[in-house]
This record gives sequence, C-alpha cells and structure tokens, in this order.
Amino acid sequence: MTGNRTIMCYFAAMKEIRYSLGQLYDFTVAVFDAIGCPGSDAHTAAGVLLSADLRGIDSHGIARLSGYVRLQEAGRVNPVPHISKVHETPSTAVIDGDAGLGLVVAPLAMRTAMEKARLAGTGWVSVRNSNHFGIAGYHAMLALEEDMIGIAMTNASALVAPTFSIERMLGTNPIAVAIPAGEQPPFVADMATTTAANGKLELLQRQSKAAPYGWVQDKHGDATTNAHALREGGSLLPLGSDREHGSHKGYALGSIVDIFSAVLSGASYGPWAPPFPAYVPMPENMPGQGLGHFFGAMRIDAFRTAETFKEHMDHWIGRFRQAVPANADQKVLIPGDPERETEALRRVEGIPLVASVIDELRELAARLSLTGHPFSS
Repeated sequence: MTGNRTIMCYFAAMKEIRYSLGQLYDFTVAVFDAIGCPGSDAHTAAGVLLSADLRGIDSHGIARLSGYVRLQEAGRVNPVPHISKVHETPSTAVIDGDAGLGLVVAPLAMRTAMEKARLAGTGWVSVRNSNHFGIAGYHAMLALEEDMIGIAMTNASALVAPTFSIERMLGTNPIAVAIPAGEQPPFVADMATTTAANGKLELLQRQSKAAPYGWVQDKHGDATTNAHALREGGSLLPLGSDREHGSHKGYALGSIVDIFSAVLSGASYGPWAPPFPAYVPMPENMPGQGLGHFFGAMRIDAFRTAETFKEHMDHWIGRFRQAVPANADQKVLIPGDPERETEALRRVEGIPLVASVIDELRELAARLSLTGHPFSS
C-alpha cells in the first residue's frame, strides 16, 4: 500500500481505514478500464459506484467492485455494449442494455426519460438486458438537475421469499424517488422493498456479526439471526418481516418493482432474474433478457410552476422537521438527510473501508496488475 497517498485515519474498534474519494475513484476507473470499459464508461461506472460509499450505503459501493469484475470474467457483462432503443413513443421507451454494466446503462436510460419529459412533461423508460445498477437513488437524483422529480427502480436476483413461503422468488427490488425543493435540500427516498438489503447482510458477514431478527429466515421458514442464512438455504424477508408486521405490503411492493422493471421491458423476472454472484448458476428457462430497470422523470412545470412547488416543498419539509420527537435527544429526519450528512462528512474525512474489503481490493489490484494505486502491492 502506498501509505503516502492514504489518509491514515484508523478506527481500532472497527479495523477501518479511510481513503479519499479521489483515491478510490482513480482506482475504480482503473479497474473498469482494465476489464475493457471505454474511458467515458469507466468514469461513469466509477461515479455511480462511489456515490453509494459517499452516501453511507457501503453495501452497494466499492465493496461490490470485485463482483462486477467476476461477472465480466464469467462472460455475463459486456464491457462495450451497444445500448439501443427497441421501442419508443413520445413519452416512453424500452432500452436494451446489451448485457452492459448497469452502472452505465442506467444513467443513460434515466437521461432518456428526462429527455422525453422535456418534450412531453413526463418520461418513462423500462430497461432489459442489463446488470446490477448500484444505488437506485443515484439515478433518481439525476432528475434534480432539471427541476424534475426522478423515479428509479430495478429488479434483482431472487433472494426474497414471499409472505408464507420459503422459496426465493423476488430480489431486494429497490425504489428511489427524488423530489426537488427550494431552500431546503431535496427529498430523496431510496429503499429496498425488503427489511434489509442483501448488501447489509454481506457487511455483517465481513464483520462476523449477527443479523437482527426480521432480516432473514432459515430454510425452514423460521426467524434467525444467522447472517449466513442465505448460504444455508434461507431467504431474505420482505419489508415488514412477517404477516403480523405487514410483510404482505413489502411483498407487494417488491412485486410491483419486478413487474415494472422486467415484465414490462422483457427482462427476466421473479426467480429467473440473473444472480449477482458470478459463481451462482444462471436460472434455467429464463423468460427474458438480463436484469430490468424502470425510470421516470416528471417535469414539475407540467403540473404547476416549479417555483411555487418548491416553495410548498420547503414548507412541507420545514413542518415535518418541527414534528415533536418521541425523545428529546432525537430529531425528526426527512428522507435523504442521513445520506446527505454522511456525504458532506466523507468528502472531507474520507471513506472508511473495513479490512475484508481492503483485502479484496488488494487481491483485485494484483490480479489485474494495477500499479500506482492505494491497493497496489
């Protein structure tokens, strides 16, 4: 490790090291370049991936970098895709990602939705034949640049059992909505439709910690705190955990994402969605192509003036911030607050990585013969 380039900020209890955004960005670009991504695509992919680390969603950031490389090595990611529109109307489109990195396909699709919204007021794009696209919030937030409301969702590999089932049928299937405001920061909701995303379970595995009750069930359908339950035939649980706590609602939300993202576009859906781990065999008799995404962009002035809307959003946000807290030492948050605060901090103090992730990145640097980076030998 080139110690002179590393922010040597250690946290003994967590065994973390902090790296600057620039260090991680340069390394990530080098990795995507090494697997054959064109320069602009490598930069796009790195930006999307590291936005997760900046916002504190460590489960979807650079910790997944090795996973994308393994997918490319297994022939499941095309580093130089020909991304094309296969169906189009003035306000809608279906895009074929040609098995490209979802980190590259998704921003293009979201910007296509925005282009259509400029002309028609709203734009809607469904994507097929893609791969894991990082955090949904990144793509939804692109619409904020143009005073639009952004919506992003994706289906994912089947790890989630429907309510009353032990069979994995759905992915964590996230939904993100970004809404601009005026003086207040934007409202940004970015959530899985499961009690917890699989990436958070992977982080617990790396730290040898137990999972909270309600995240997973074992192969018999019983609640467990075993963070390795998925490897032993268990499954993730829908948002709500069990029927008494509303898991049927999480199941319904995950199903909606699957249908909008995959059934609508021609991607593979339900238990046929391609798995992220390259070592997991592809499902047999897949009904569609690759993973699917769905994006929406809504021009605010298609409904009312953007100025008036944002004034009212400021009023809405301000009132919710004033809601009486249950405990005096707590404050009421607006969706997007924790991630925004984390990003501001990490841009200054650096991004923390745990020892197991650092080891993976070192192995990746050696395998790709990368030099001059923090993880190079």
